[in-house]
Amino acid sequence: MVIRASSISCALAGMATASPVEIAERQTQKLRIMPLGDSITEITCWRAFVWDQLADAKLADKVQYVGSQNSNPQNCKPTTANWDQHHEGHSGWLAIDIANSYLTNWLQKTPADIVMFMLGTNDVFRGRSTTDIMAAYTKMVNIMRTANPKVKIIVDLVIPLSAGSSSGITSLNAQIPAWAKGLNTTESPIVIADCYQGFKTSDLRDGVHPSISGDRIIASRVGPLLLDYVKQSLGAQTVSS
Repeated sequence: MVIRASSISCALAGMATASPVEIAERQTQKLRIMPLGDSITEITCWRAFVWDQLADAKLADKVQYVGSQNSNPQNCKPTTANWDQHHEGHSGWLAIDIANSYLTNWLQKTPADIVMFMLGTNDVFRGRSTTDIMAAYTKMVNIMRTANPKVKIIVDLVIPLSAGSSSGITSLNAQIPAWAKGLNTTESPIVIADCYQGFKTSDLRDGVHPSISGDRIIASRVGPLLLDYVKQSLGAQTVSS
């Protein structure tokens, strides 16, 4: 990567005009990561296992999970005992309702630099069309970018179900790649974590939610993408500080 001298000069000029307190805040502010979703985010352990990956990469002290929730319903026990339990996972909630009524307020109260989400399972259960779910996805991305034009987004392909019809999940996952490509930008990139392929229904504990083995599969798909985003973001902060 080529760093232009003019960019460094501008950054140094900004530092020169900032107060010592402002400079210190910039240097100590943690990168904010929002785990967003339904019960597959709230009452599972994959976000704990992703935190272990952050800790293993020596990045845990530079990031924080954000969200209105702060809980560990499954009593997850990752290697990192003091893992950050904040999140925006809401059991039973629809992507459509989150997009239309809640996400704007959540991001105002707990801003995020990176959002990672898996949503749509409850919408499928309640008979919402793939078209309506994808429209909610688009609205969520627009809300995220209004709150933070440089937000980085990880969208998960939805895990399979053994309860009820799986055709809605299959249809939703088939739409996500082209949708993400169409909305992807350099300033606010979108990447896909494929949590569907290789995820067996035997990795579900109740037909819907992942077991510990399922949690580890999700973490293995989401974690590396998150680490890439964190490293890119921290690198950009270093250049601009």
